[in-house]
Amino acid sequence: MKLQQLRYIWEVAQHNLNVTQAAQSLFTSQPGISKQIRLLEDELGVEIFVRSGRHFNRVTDAGESILKTAGEIMRAVENIKTSAQEFSDEKKGSLAIATTHTQCRYVLPEVIKQFIDSYPQVALHMHQGTPVQISELAATGTADFAIATEAMEFYSDLVMMPCYSWNRAILTPQDHPLTEVSQLTLEDLANYPLVTYTHGFTGRSKLDEAFKGRGCSPRVVLTATDADVIKTYVRLGLGVGIVAKMAYDPSKDDDLVAIDASHLFEVSITKIGFRRGTYLRSYMYDFIEMFAPHLEKSLVQEAAYRQSRSELEELFSQVSLPAH
Repeated sequence: MKLQQLRYIWEVAQHNLNVTQAAQSLFTSQPGISKQIRLLEDELGVEIFVRSGRHFNRVTDAGESILKTAGEIMRAVENIKTSAQEFSDEKKGSLAIATTHTQCRYVLPEVIKQFIDSYPQVALHMHQGTPVQISELAATGTADFAIATEAMEFYSDLVMMPCYSWNRAILTPQDHPLTEVSQLTLEDLANYPLVTYTHGFTGRSKLDEAFKGRGCSPRVVLTATDADVIKTYVRLGLGVGIVAKMAYDPSKDDDLVAIDASHLFEVSITKIGFRRGTYLRSYMYDFIEMFAPHLEKSLVQEAAYRQSRSELEELFSQVSLPAH
C-alpha cells in the first residue's frame, strides 16, 4: 500500500467519483489513477468503488470505511507539511475561511485588512456557503476555519469556539406605521409582510422560535441569504425587513429606519472552529485572536483538547462575549 494510492482514492471521492477531474487536480493521468486504484483493491482484497465500464458509480461499504481512514491519513500528512512550514517560514502560507455572506460583508473586512497588513505573504481564501457546506469545507480540510451561527449540529467534528453575540434590527421605510410604535411587539410585526433570512442562515432559527413561542404566525413573503438583498426589497415596499443589527449602516442606509429588536429575540452566538487534530500555525492563532480577542492562543489550545460540545461549553461558560 502506497500513500499515493490513498491520495488517489481520496481525490476521486472528493471529485464525486470523476476520475478525470481528480487527475487534473493531481496533475497526473486518468489511466494512471485507475491503475493504482485497481492495484490497491487487489492488495486489500475488496472493491472500493463500484464500476460501470470505465466509470465509477458509487462507493462500496468497504470503500466508505477505507476512505474515512484515508481522509484521516491525508489530513495527518497535511499537518506534517504545515508543521514543517512553520519552521521554514512562519510568515508564509495560506489561510482558507468558510463562512456566510453576513460575516464576509459586515464583520470580517476590518479583520481581514488587519491580518493582511500583518501577514502580506499569506494567501487568503474566502468560501461562502450554507451551514452544511461550511462544515464540510472545514471537516475535509478545504477550509482551515469555519465561521457560523446557525445549525451547530453540523459542526460536531469541529472545535467550535464562541466569538461574539448579536441580535436583530427591524428595517422599514421612513414613513412606515411601525416607526410610530413606542414598544414594538412580535404581534405588531405579524401584522405586516416580512422579508428576512433563508432558513439556516444568520440566526433565522431564533426568529422562528420567538414567533412560535408567542403563538404568532408571521407572513414571510421573501427570504434571502444576503442582507443587502433584504434591504433592496424593503426599499421597494415588499415588506418589513428583519436583519442582523450589524447589517444596518446608518451612513449608507439612511433612507431606512432601523428599530432595535433585541427585546424580541434571543441573542445569537457566532462561532469560529477548526477540525480536530489540525496543526494551527502561529498566524492562524493570530487570525482567531484578531477576530475574537478573548480567544487567546492558550484558550484555543485548551479548547482543542476538549472532546465534546458539553466540554467546550463548560470551558467557555465564564467567558464574557463582546456584542456586535
